Amino acid sequence: MIFDEPPENQAETLIHDRIDSSLHFRTKIPVGILGATGSVGQRLIQLLDKHPWFELVYLAASDKTNGKTYKEAVNWQLPTPLPEKAGKLLLKPCEPGVDCKIIFSALPAAVAGDVEVAFAKAGYVVISMAKSHRMDPDVPIMIPEVNADHLELVSKQPYGKSKGMIIAKPNCAAIGLALALRPLILEFGVKAVHVVTMQALSGAGFPGVPSMQLLDNIIPYIEDEENRLENEPHKILGEYKNGAIIPYACTISSSCTRVPVTEGHLEVVSVQLAEKPSAEEVIRAWEEFYPPVQELKLPSSPVKPLYYFSQKDLPQPKLQRDLDNGMAVSIGRLRKCQILDYKFVTLSHNTIRGAAGGALLIAEYLVKKGHVFW
Repeated sequence: MIFDEPPENQAETLIHDRIDSSLHFRTKIPVGILGATGSVGQRLIQLLDKHPWFELVYLAASDKTNGKTYKEAVNWQLPTPLPEKAGKLLLKPCEPGVDCKIIFSALPAAVAGDVEVAFAKAGYVVISMAKSHRMDPDVPIMIPEVNADHLELVSKQPYGKSKGMIIAKPNCAAIGLALALRPLILEFGVKAVHVVTMQALSGAGFPGVPSMQLLDNIIPYIEDEENRLENEPHKILGEYKNGAIIPYACTISSSCTRVPVTEGHLEVVSVQLAEKPSAEEVIRAWEEFYPPVQELKLPSSPVKPLYYFSQKDLPQPKLQRDLDNGMAVSIGRLRKCQILDYKFVTLSHNTIRGAAGGALLIAEYLVKKGHVFW
């Protein structure tokens, strides 16, 4: 199913040979979703509908849904209608043996680990949204605009004979933070980070937090979230060298809260920088951030990964979360910090950029670079 990477020019030829004048593959790549009835699974189905490169052929959820059509099993929660073709698919067990190349895993962490390994052993490319394998030394936590070179880690995974692999998508709050920090690291170096998150309800899944807990309220605790936010960025922002990731050396302190917002994680960030740039230089670093993956023009790529807003009360979840189809990160309110150097606000769409859309972008990058072809 998965082939060794050909030389890049050959991979590009393979891609372009399969694209017609409307940029649609003549034969789409079959993909599947584990955990398809949950909030992230639903978002994946929405984003995969009419995708130019991928065709959804396999859905799986809990054992009690096996044999049902997706329409019968799902409590569809998105504002757009359930795609007709997906609604007719029969839900199958979470087991290898299905005819597709890429598996998106939106399974709960409690069950994801072993299931994802079984699929990788069977030769599938597994893109995981669970936390189970993120900190495994041979699994990249991937954001294509930040650490595309970390993909080399998969050569260390024990699935070489089957040509399967596991690639992890970061925690939804870590994605917005890492994208905002990346240009600052490249330009000035980052020594310390303090972040307070205001995380949307949808990040808790469905049915999520009971309404009586969150009406007229903010919950100042999300289980294990602070641990993830303080540890994952070190690996995400680290340097790939000699077959391993050297974690980025900075101190991160976080406090995570759940707020009564449907979608969009807002984060208030303070940073200490290795150099002492002006505010104008910091804004320029964000505005001019144009990583190499942007040149690939992937279907899910935002026009720009980062947008800076000078208006004093932006960004806001209600206004900016859907920027560039929910794939861009918004930044604003840069000002001097009385303890560190600068403070600012960052916003990302947690179920698109932070989950389903981020996973889809990884899959597109793999295809474009020749790690998956057909």
